[in-house]
Amino acid sequence: MKIFGAVLDEIGASRPYTSSAPLAVRELDLAPPGERELLVRIDVAGLCHSDLSVVNGSRVRPTPMLLGHEAAGTVVEVGSEVIDIRPDQKVVMTFLPRCANCRACASEGRIPCENGSESNGKGTLLDGAVRLSRGGEPVLHHLGVSGFATHAVVDRRSVVVVDDDVPAEVAALMGCAVLTGGGAVLNAGHPRPGDHVVVVGLGGVGMAAVLTALSEDGVQVSAVDTMGSKREQALALGAHAAHAPEEAIGIGLRGNIVIEAAGNPRAFETAVALTGLGGTTVTVGLPDPSAVATISPLGLVAEGRTITGSYLGSAVPSREIPQFIQRWRDGRLPVERLVSSRIPLSEINLALETLAAGEAVRQLITFEDYR
Repeated sequence: MKIFGAVLDEIGASRPYTSSAPLAVRELDLAPPGERELLVRIDVAGLCHSDLSVVNGSRVRPTPMLLGHEAAGTVVEVGSEVIDIRPDQKVVMTFLPRCANCRACASEGRIPCENGSESNGKGTLLDGAVRLSRGGEPVLHHLGVSGFATHAVVDRRSVVVVDDDVPAEVAALMGCAVLTGGGAVLNAGHPRPGDHVVVVGLGGVGMAAVLTALSEDGVQVSAVDTMGSKREQALALGAHAAHAPEEAIGIGLRGNIVIEAAGNPRAFETAVALTGLGGTTVTVGLPDPSAVATISPLGLVAEGRTITGSYLGSAVPSREIPQFIQRWRDGRLPVERLVSSRIPLSEINLALETLAAGEAVRQLITFEDYR
């Protein structure tokens, strides 16, 4: 079938992206789903910093590639071996499929799936297939999703079914921002009443971490970011305090759980510095591979502190997403408040530039202009 999608042909375009236009919306061919795959109509997709990282070369991926990894949609067709999903059901895309067979999958989310990571690096679906093409030449999949398109073919293991009462805009955010930021808080931080959670970096993932920490009983939450507008938004979401990094360090702010969600070495250093006695620094940001941070190991030993990484929120999506949705239903996790704006697919380079400028938390891409 013919679809429209935003394709990246070359990485490293210069800013502003409104001029260089690294993403081009093109008509593409989409092959039917394989035996363990689904055809999904994309209802909405979120623009995440991980998409920007592919565009600017911080996360090197093969091209041409149809970007987008945070999305929700409606099932149109299922492969012959898919027996637990039917057409018209709503699904959330998740950007790391879990094969359920490797050693990493046995870690219950702590370690990224080995096979899923390999297929993501190659730009294929989990079983190695490529279903996108342009003029007979393959166009690769982004993290098994390629959500910046009117339709996608995905592996069954890349989706989680959600009930019809969950709006697409809420469902999409569950697949990356909430799963990554919220999962890091719950699965790697393990907050308890009386804990102090500090979140460094207030993009979509960081703000989701703030919201998730606030959904826990008896937890104090502080937010740290260089941008005053984001600190103000964190306070509006319910954070108990918000500081610039230098201010937080200057006043001696300390948390026993500190989430680093900015993806740069200075933010990581700040997060470590803000971690108190016996506390844990959880890093979820994805910096450039060449980035280097400097910390003192003495503090880790003498103060019994821990640093741990968390990818995809150390989560098993089929387990965590229903739990997050229940918090949303209960009014404890108002993820709609993370949405900065809604942008048509035709203006995706404008949205990309807005993200690069640090002026958005979560922009949602819509597809009415190509239906």
